Amino acid sequence: MKLFYRKIGEGQPLIILHGLFGQSDNWNSFGKLFAESGFAVYLVDMRNHGLSPQSDVFNYQAMSDDILELITDNNLLKDGKIILLGHSMGGKAAMQFALQHPELLDKLIVVDVAPKFYPPHHQDVISGLNAIDLRLLKTRKEAEIILSKYISDIGTKQFLLKNLYWKENANNSSPSDGSFAWRFNLEVIGKQINEISSEIINDSICTTPALFIRGSRSSYILDEDIKLIKKFFPYSTIETIADAGHWVHVDKPKDFFESVIRFIK
Repeated sequence: MKLFYRKIGEGQPLIILHGLFGQSDNWNSFGKLFAESGFAVYLVDMRNHGLSPQSDVFNYQAMSDDILELITDNNLLKDGKIILLGHSMGGKAAMQFALQHPELLDKLIVVDVAPKFYPPHHQDVISGLNAIDLRLLKTRKEAEIILSKYISDIGTKQFLLKNLYWKENANNSSPSDGSFAWRFNLEVIGKQINEISSEIINDSICTTPALFIRGSRSSYILDEDIKLIKKFFPYSTIETIADAGHWVHVDKPKDFFESVIRFIK
């Protein structure tokens, strides 16, 4: 699948993969910072997200194949081996790719996720999103009110609502001739959520230098997960950023950027 991406800067390729329900826009500020540090940053919309194509196939093998296609189509290796950074779902996709194509990678950065199975925990989000009838929706505020019945966290609601956009009909004759739509493929995500929760299954070992960043307030990477991480990525280090949750880069952007740039420089 040919993914949509935004490129910022010139230099060694740095590909950034967002998490579930995210999009490349979420990483714009970091893309600019990394570009200013001398990297060609590729901000990617994962399949079934953002402006990338949608598909009924939604698993980590497919995502890994998408990354390889992006690298091949754009001849990225001409500028050196790839640096790959992924958060949450994007982190698992990055791990899958690294285990299959370690020879293409210079560095791997995984943000707040381990290669293990996670019990599905997005039920409230999916239920809230499905409760919004896009055919009847008139304003974003209406969507926020409905989501509030399922989700209390303001940040999570705003994160999801960033994906809501006005889709005009092809033959529209007035501003009212259209409807709201989601940038992500809610139907497929809902059906395939167990695939996103699944563990990384691979017999390979990746000796690429890897950095795993976790938030001190997050439970996504526990101390007991380090053994599994080291099994797949023996040359990995784990850094914990104080007072950060699962969205480490949002909670502590300065600490996050300094941790990553120190590793890749």
